[in-house]
Amino acid sequence: MAHKATRSSFGEAIVKLGEKDPQIVVLDADLGKSTMTGDFAKKFPERYFEFGIAEQNMISTASGLALAGKIPFATSFACFLVGRYENIRMSVAYSRANVKLVGTHAGVGIGEDGYSQMGTEDIALLRSLPDFVILQPADDRETQAAVQWASLYKGPVYLRFTRQKVHDVHDDHYQFKFGKGDILKSASSKDGHKAKVAIFTTGGVVYNSLKAAEELDKEGIDSSVINIHTIKPLDKDLVLELARAHKQIVSIEDHSIIGGLGSAIAEIVAEAGISTKLLRLGVKEFGYSGSPEDLYEKFGFSIPKIKQSILSFITTESK
Repeated sequence: MAHKATRSSFGEAIVKLGEKDPQIVVLDADLGKSTMTGDFAKKFPERYFEFGIAEQNMISTASGLALAGKIPFATSFACFLVGRYENIRMSVAYSRANVKLVGTHAGVGIGEDGYSQMGTEDIALLRSLPDFVILQPADDRETQAAVQWASLYKGPVYLRFTRQKVHDVHDDHYQFKFGKGDILKSASSKDGHKAKVAIFTTGGVVYNSLKAAEELDKEGIDSSVINIHTIKPLDKDLVLELARAHKQIVSIEDHSIIGGLGSAIAEIVAEAGISTKLLRLGVKEFGYSGSPEDLYEKFGFSIPKIKQSILSFITTESK
């Protein structure tokens, strides 16, 4: 089973795409070693632009390059990149520029660097911008496919990647389908199961969510697990279908509890008037410094903590 950070998968994918399409350019803000754009810089130095610690300038330049016909991938830590919201709002979103924003080091899973380096509010901000696509792949294969899709799509895209290594949840037969939820596990109709729960998850917590669901099976809790790689536009039809077919629904994300995947699901379910109960698991406070494993334990994203949260939710709702 592969164990690779999605930022590393991005670094590999952008080199492959650069070999095929000379219009692809990469912009960085003094973080090339961390965003994994170093190989692209070595292979295509004339198409790699280093801006230093000046994300505002980088974003505006990326828009200009896009309007001139290039396909720019502007990279930085998610918190530093999306922290320049005003530049993104006007130079990229309002202009509908064909810019691909790449935010690495997303979530509390980045570990020891602590909150100042953690992107935990980025999805909430970019979800508010019209026509902005948000992609968060779960593993190496999905990342490679998502980056390729983004390079061909005409319009603003935000790609959200992990610093920490993640396990594969897909095999070589996987096909990326933009805007469609990726069903990793389907609830069966076996007799004797206590409940049926639909678990929507994304990014760095997908593997743990899937393993927690497998543990729930042993407790007689039948579940479906859906990997949401396309957070915007969200697969509304699938959310509604599964909300109606399950007794409870759960969202799990390494992002603020406000404005991310869970909020998007809540909006869809509420607007449809569906009464299915929803549990949102996400970040509810500022991050800390610690190992990725310890932080996932603290914030409830470890396999045992996810399992326990869902068990408690189901037990409470069954009373």
